[in-house]
Parts: sequence; structure tokens; C-alpha cells
Amino acid sequence: MTHTTASRVALSCLMCSAATIAYAQENAGVDLGTIRIESTSAQAVLGNDQITETEIEERNPATVSGVFAGESAITASGGAPIAQKVFVNGIEESLLSVTIDGARQNKSAFHHTGNVLLDPALLKSVEVSAGLAPADQGPNALAGSIAYTTKDARDLLAAGDPFGGIYTLSYGSNGQGFRNTLTVFGQAEGFDYLLSGTRATGDDYDDGSGDTITGTQADLTDYIAKFSYTSKSGKRLSFSASETTDNGLRASQGGFIRPDFAAVIGRDTELYSALSQRKSYTLTYQEENPAGIFAPYAQLSYNEQAMDVGTLYGVNKSFSGVFSNEFKLRNGSVNVGLDFFDESAEGFANTASPRTSSGREDLSNIGVFAQARQDLSRRVSVSYGARYDWASFDGADGSEFDESGASVNGSIDFVLNNQWTLNAGAASSWGGYELGEAALVNFRTVWNYDGFATSRANAVRLGLRYDNGPWSAKGALFDTEIKDINAVLPTSGARGFTDDLTSRGFDGSVTYTAAKGFATLNYTYADVKTNDTTAETTAYYLGRPVGHILGLEAGYDVTPEWRVGGTAQIALKNDDTEVTLDGFEVVNFYTEYKPQRMENLSVRMDLHNVFDAAYASRSSDGLGLSNVVPLTEPGRTISLTASIRF
Repeated sequence: MTHTTASRVALSCLMCSAATIAYAQENAGVDLGTIRIESTSAQAVLGNDQITETEIEERNPATVSGVFAGESAITASGGAPIAQKVFVNGIEESLLSVTIDGARQNKSAFHHTGNVLLDPALLKSVEVSAGLAPADQGPNALAGSIAYTTKDARDLLAAGDPFGGIYTLSYGSNGQGFRNTLTVFGQAEGFDYLLSGTRATGDDYDDGSGDTITGTQADLTDYIAKFSYTSKSGKRLSFSASETTDNGLRASQGGFIRPDFAAVIGRDTELYSALSQRKSYTLTYQEENPAGIFAPYAQLSYNEQAMDVGTLYGVNKSFSGVFSNEFKLRNGSVNVGLDFFDESAEGFANTASPRTSSGREDLSNIGVFAQARQDLSRRVSVSYGARYDWASFDGADGSEFDESGASVNGSIDFVLNNQWTLNAGAASSWGGYELGEAALVNFRTVWNYDGFATSRANAVRLGLRYDNGPWSAKGALFDTEIKDINAVLPTSGARGFTDDLTSRGFDGSVTYTAAKGFATLNYTYADVKTNDTTAETTAYYLGRPVGHILGLEAGYDVTPEWRVGGTAQIALKNDDTEVTLDGFEVVNFYTEYKPQRMENLSVRMDLHNVFDAAYASRSSDGLGLSNVVPLTEPGRTISLTASIRF
């Protein structure tokens, strides 16, 4: 789709949305119920998967990689939290729109570290869109979006309860160490609050071969504070602040930390007290009981990520906001609004005090959007929308760039019969410019911007879903293509160099649900290419050659007090790469006890990597490289977790 065509389609969609709003004003006060295309099953086929609160609790994650245990389309690299990156169908999260409680997050400041440092202690849900992000999900959603939502006091207190708290203590073998989380919360006369703190400490773990992996010890601190007021009419104003820090000893070679590698051949490994820190502040207003057609939403947020990686220090900053209103229709809704962000990436020399700046890039964006969701009939449900963005970029050499672009999307859910439903979707998304890697701005070579361009993604999905009693299944073919991705990590300072990225394949699942338990088998095949060649395992800010991945998750209530379950991930051998990537199988079990006489107590035992497999995650960096020792995952590990509510 050309820029002109996309612009025309976007403006047409926005005009249609304006007409739809006029229709909504004539039909205010209609009780909509649930729009079918917004149902969990319909969205799952379209690549928009939700990891629910129940699923997160069953997985009992200590890091973000554990959040996606048992998944196949969503994978994560391993090691300490500082190193973990998330991939959707093999595409790195830096090419997705990532939010926490609606607040936009910036990318990593250093390529050997993760993009968004997150502690899952209070995580409520995760919504992942693979390729087909709606227009109201935000700008730069080239390959989709990841939306993390954390709990607040109302999620933890029953109506009328004024105060409560949760204390969770866990201890694990094989270096996992201690993890403590204390959360207190309360509510009174419309006000509610939540205060939480987590501290995790441990030692370097041993992999399945018995080798100690240097620089993997847990050393994480997390604080969250939330304050809200809700009026009797449903007007809610909330403020949240969080700070997450990982500052453990990490493996370093030649003055730079590389916590994503076990070692670098020919270079001595030293330990360095590295830092990865994320600070976020968010102010949100929304109408929870809208009257008539108006349901306004407004949010302002500030996010900062800092990285001390040895010789260099990088900082990413982001100030963003969104203002929208969801207009009610007789057969659905349309969400219309404006969003913006103002971001920077700045590098510093870390060898002197005070640090001196090596250079800075700035990127700002303003966008308008409209996204409609409607049931056209008992059999046909649709979602369609458009956005238009204006971006401005200032390079580290003083150069300036301005460009604009349109994004459009559409999807349909068509009921074939009582068991089968067809789903299809397509999107063309304008990605704008990309900030370079903060820590390396002008490092060794002055950056130049010859040929600097904006990116665009085109994505399609076609799938079926089946639902009949205890059995359900879904499957979809997907194709995501992103063109002209700026060189975030430039060679010889050439920021104008661009890459093309594609991810094509299939993902699906089969689920059996009974009265006391469930079992789900997920399967994904993603053929990920950069510039028409299978992606390398160090294609930073792009993707990884994940190939064939299977995920399994199951749970069963043995008695009202005892539950057992587990997850598994199987990666098949991938010989599409220059060096064949070995397959692996890893299995995790758990058992949980909740005594009926003490409903406030929960005791759980986890057995990770039951068969002591020696393996590296398929999403890890440096697999198959002759000069890198890949970071292998922990061997068999036993952990005990006790949680008490008061």
C-alpha cells in the first residue's frame, strides 16, 4: 500500500467514523452488551491473545519470561531480568507498542539488555496483539502491541472492606534464592490506595549440565504506589508511580556487560555491578459509568529507563499522553481520540564523574485515531479503524526530519455454523522514525543520517476457530512484513541504513476444559527473515529465528484444597539458520495447597526443568555463533512459595 493510498483510506475511515459518531448521538443510551469480535475467542484467532489473571497466578512467574510459560507465539529470552527480551512470532518487542497500565514504554538503552524491565508481582493481565494492532492501541505498533495491566486496590479488596494486605515469601534452590513481596491496600469514601515492594536476591544458577552461569544472580527491587479517587457518579482519577531496579553483578567483557551471553570466546569475563532501572509515573482520568454517548478517557505518563553497562551509560525518556472518547452505537462503539509522545535517547561516557554526554536524539509524534467495533448481524462482526501520525526527529548531529503517515486496519468475524467461525484481518501501519540505541550515541564514530527514512508494516491473518463443548481449537496463517527499519544499532554510525523484516507462518492451539481442570496445546511456526535471509540470533531490535515452537499448559483440581499443573515448551531443531539450532524440551510442574480452614493462606511448590535439560531459549542472543557461548537456562530447580492475606 502506497503512502498516498494509505492516507486516502485512513481519511475515508476517519470520515466514516465521524458519520458513525453522528449516528451514535441519535441513538444514545443503548445497552450494548458484548461486541462479538471483542470476545476472547475471536481476538485469539486474530492474534490478539490475553494472558489472564488466573493464568498468571497458575504460572507463578518470578520474571517476565515466566509470564509466557506454556505459550508458543510469545517467547522470551532468559538469564537475569536485566537481559530478558520478549518476542511475538519471532519479532522483538521494540517493534511493538508496549504499555504498562496504558502508559507508553520506550525501548532498551543497550542491545545486550532487555527492553522493558518489569516485575510480575502485581501483574493482572497481558494483552498481546500480533501484527494487527487497532488504531487506538497507539503509535509505532508496527508488529502489534503488548499491554501489561497491574492490579490496584479494587482488584484485591471486596466491596466494603477498608484494608488488606498480602505477604508472599518464596525460596528456591539452584541460585533462585529468596523473594519477598509485601503489598498493603485500602479504600474508604471513594478513595483507594495500594503500596507494594518486592526484593529478590539469589546466586548464579547451574544449567542442566552442571555448569555455573556467571552473572545470573537475582538482585531486583521493585516499588509500586497507586492512589485513586472515584466519585459516586463513576468519575475516576488515579495516579501511579513505580520504580524497578536490577543492579546485580553481571558478566562483562572489554568494558561492556553482556548478560545475554554466558561468555565471549577469547575475552576474559569480569563481573561488573551493572544497572537497569525503569521509573514510571502515570495520571489517568476515565468515566466508568458513562451517561449517554460520552465515555472520556485521558492519560499523561512519564517513563525513564537508565542503563549502566560499563564504559557507557544510556538513558531513554518518554513523555506521552492520550485523550479519547468511546462513542456508543446501537450495534457497537467507536473510539476516537488523539495521542502524543516526546522521547529522547542520550548516551554518556561512564569513565569520569560527572558523566559527559556523547550525544542525544529526540523524537516526537502526534496522532489522531478512530477505531470502530460493531456487530453487523448475528453472524458478522467487524472492527476497523485508522490513524494519522505526524513525527519529528532531531539527530545527534543537529539534523532535522519531519514526516507523516497513515495507518489502517480491519478485521471480520464470520459465524459459519454453531461450531465454526472464520476470522480475517489486515493492517497497514506507519511506523515513523526509530530512536537509536542510547548508550552508543556517537560511540567511536560520529553518527550520520544519510538516507534516514520512515518505516511501514503490512500484516494479514486468516484463521478458523472451533468450539464444541469441552473442546475448542483455533488456528491462523499470518504474514507480517516491515520495511525500512532504521538502524537502531548502526554500523560505522550509519543511522540511515535500513532493514526489512518478515515473519510468516502459522499459530494455533487445542484446548480441553473440564469441570476440574484444563489442558492446552499451543503450536507456532514462524519463519523470520531480515533482508530475505533467515534472521541471525543477534539481529538486535529486529527478530530471532524461532522456527517451530510447541507449548503445553495444564491444571487439575485434585480436591477443593489441592491443585496440580504444569507447563512445557518444546523447540524443534531449526536448520534454516547458517548453523543448525538444536531443539529442546523443558517441563515444569507445580502443586498448590489452599486449606479451606485458612482461606487466606496458599502454599505452593514448583519444580522447574523437571528433567534437568541443558538448553538455551530459542529467543536467546548469540545461538550458533562461533565466538559466543550461549546463555543456557537453569537446570532442575525446586522452589517453595507461601502467601498469606491479612
